[in-house]
Amino acid sequence: MKLSQKINYSTFWKGLFALAIAAFISTSCTEEARTRLSAKANAFGKANHVVVIADRDVWEGAVGDTFRFYFSSAFLILPQPEPILDLKHFTPLDLEKDPIRKELRTYIYLGDLSDKSSSTAKLMGDDVGPERILTAKENKGYGNIQKKDKYAYGQLNVFMYGTSQESLLANIKNNYSTILKRIKENDAELIEANVYAGGESRKVQKSVDSTMGVQLKIPADYFIALKEENTMWLRKMTKEFSSNIILHKMPYTTKEQLSYQGIKTLRDSITKQYVSSNIPNSYMLINDVDLPMFVKNVDFNDYFAVEAKGIWELKNDFMGGPFISYLIHNPTNNELYLLDGFIFAPSKKKRELMQYLEHILNTVEFKT
Repeated sequence: MKLSQKINYSTFWKGLFALAIAAFISTSCTEEARTRLSAKANAFGKANHVVVIADRDVWEGAVGDTFRFYFSSAFLILPQPEPILDLKHFTPLDLEKDPIRKELRTYIYLGDLSDKSSSTAKLMGDDVGPERILTAKENKGYGNIQKKDKYAYGQLNVFMYGTSQESLLANIKNNYSTILKRIKENDAELIEANVYAGGESRKVQKSVDSTMGVQLKIPADYFIALKEENTMWLRKMTKEFSSNIILHKMPYTTKEQLSYQGIKTLRDSITKQYVSSNIPNSYMLINDVDLPMFVKNVDFNDYFAVEAKGIWELKNDFMGGPFISYLIHNPTNNELYLLDGFIFAPSKKKRELMQYLEHILNTVEFKT
């Protein structure tokens, strides 16, 4: 290039502008990529599975023993014991070792805030905060915080803390039922997805509606095994288990119907008539001798109801399993509705199967 050669400034500025635009686009794309890469994942894992974050000495001591006593006690009520929750323990260091460990569904943190060397207490610090610690010190000595989506979407994080080990123990004893309820609520969406993975059976639902006068959300893999004027039996059959729903309605005449003996007598009369095996003279009855039947009054979608949980057996045969029943009073037409679910699943775990049945039964809606 000669020193005397003129520079075309128009071309120069156009080129410079183009370079600036390209640099801006490149930076924007990089930032967008970083945002995508750093975005929260969706939480994964099964229902009823909980990761407990606690210092090792806490988990292996009195606090851990107490926590396991309440949170992994027996699920009501199964022929072979299964825990309410499946527990997995991580220390804060374990949690940090692998990023994927932060993407599970449910976490419970156990922190003794008086232990200045506690890595769990330090990890909880930002979530608990000085104001809550001060409140805990001035009141009961403990507290709980629930947070959604801390590390992943759809995730539940529960922080259980105490200002001493004794107050942390009291926290577990006094608040376990509230925490369990919150975990159950967080798992409901996953259970819903599993129950209705194949869709709904509109045909069966329509038949239930016209026969029983109630609306029930029935999964597509259930069929009608029996239909009479006031009674229906719905079934799901696989190679491993059978899942069953019995619906029955009758007039409400006396408050004794809504009692322990009332629901037992009603269920036994129905199953004795309809449920049997290939063995002659076999029939289903409640077995409240080998294991107790748990009965309580409940608010069932704004209706008064009696809930019963127990085990059944076939007389003159060797078959049995768990059941759950709701006997609901509808004051509009003064009728009682029995919604009963039972499982036959030899050599198979039954906790989730019973939760699925309970979920289906709780979709009921009365037309009147």
